[in-house]
Amino acid sequence: MKAFAGNDDVSFGDVNLSEEPIRGEPHNPGAGGWPTIRYFNKNTGIDGANYEKKTSKSMCDELGDEEMMVSYIEEAGGTSVCSLSDGSGCSEKELGYIKKMRAKEKDEVISQLRRLEGMEGESMKPELMKWLKQRKKILKHLAKAHDEL
Repeated sequence: MKAFAGNDDVSFGDVNLSEEPIRGEPHNPGAGGWPTIRYFNKNTGIDGANYEKKTSKSMCDELGDEEMMVSYIEEAGGTSVCSLSDGSGCSEKELGYIKKMRAKEKDEVISQLRRLEGMEGESMKPELMKWLKQRKKILKHLAKAHDEL
């Protein structure tokens, strides 16, 4: 996906089963239908994990929706289209929020993250829910950056 070009957190791969057959647990390509989508990250290790559908649509229709695909990649990869390091892929609103929250101590960042997590189940307009999720992603990355200092 173009949205993740240059994002070092994300890589894409494709396996041609006629050339490189993979059989047995935990992979089982084709189990549950095609395409078989697996993701790999620090939490899943080399075994990876299966994509879990979020809607009643077929998998190809669900992941054919660009917003759903981006959301899946961000969730599974623990990353974001909005890069905190150089601001690429970020909206002006996100850039303003990043600037504001970068000035905060880790405790304040985590406090804001918990506050937003508490609001997530509430009923709100789709655009407000989208902004809530964007802020959560930013805060998670900022909290992680504090740990790396």
